[in-house]
Amino acid sequence: VFCNKMLRWFLLMITIIYFIFFPTPWAGAHIRCDDVFGILGENFTFPVKIDQRIMEIIWTKNKDKVAEWEGQGETTYFPSFQYRSLLHKENGSLTLFNLEDNDAGTYMLDYMDSGKKNNVSTFILSVLAPPSEPEINCNISGDNLVLKCTADFQKPLNYFWKFSDKAIAHQTQEIFIPKKSVGISEKATCFIKFSQTEKSSEIFLTQCYPDGKGNEWVRLCVQV
Repeated sequence: VFCNKMLRWFLLMITIIYFIFFPTPWAGAHIRCDDVFGILGENFTFPVKIDQRIMEIIWTKNKDKVAEWEGQGETTYFPSFQYRSLLHKENGSLTLFNLEDNDAGTYMLDYMDSGKKNNVSTFILSVLAPPSEPEINCNISGDNLVLKCTADFQKPLNYFWKFSDKAIAHQTQEIFIPKKSVGISEKATCFIKFSQTEKSSEIFLTQCYPDGKGNEWVRLCVQV
């Protein structure tokens, strides 16, 4: 028992001395982590920012290699990403083509810079279903037409509006337009955008009025 304790103590001391005098390549490495999102069926490029010359690059997904470049020659791509990815050697970023649900996961970029320093960037990729087709609701409030554009999506969307062929300055989900500034024969179009996906929907302004014809009054027939 005494010999076993002495042996373990000796091995521990050797290990400590080794790491003090022979630090690993990870010592002083720069490490960062980001949550990123891609849309099913789109192409996605990881947002890498490197301001130094890159000597070596390794990309992994859930610890399995995706792509590797050793500083010379061609990039090596590994199964499942061999024909669906592109490594950009100049800045270290990786593009995945035609995102699939099972592309979601933890990706790690490990690269060595010109100072022979290892740097690690981790990206947690979520693959989202595309936003639904937008729907426009319209009603009258005082002297204004109130239009609201809605779509089902997990993240905030960018909204753009057009009346007939004219873009307007309002880029919000809900807009208020003075009735006197637009003709009832015009139509409004709402555009939604996230990443590379853009969808639109349109409505004729006559639909904002109770009778659907541009009149604010509705004729009632009462049988006596």
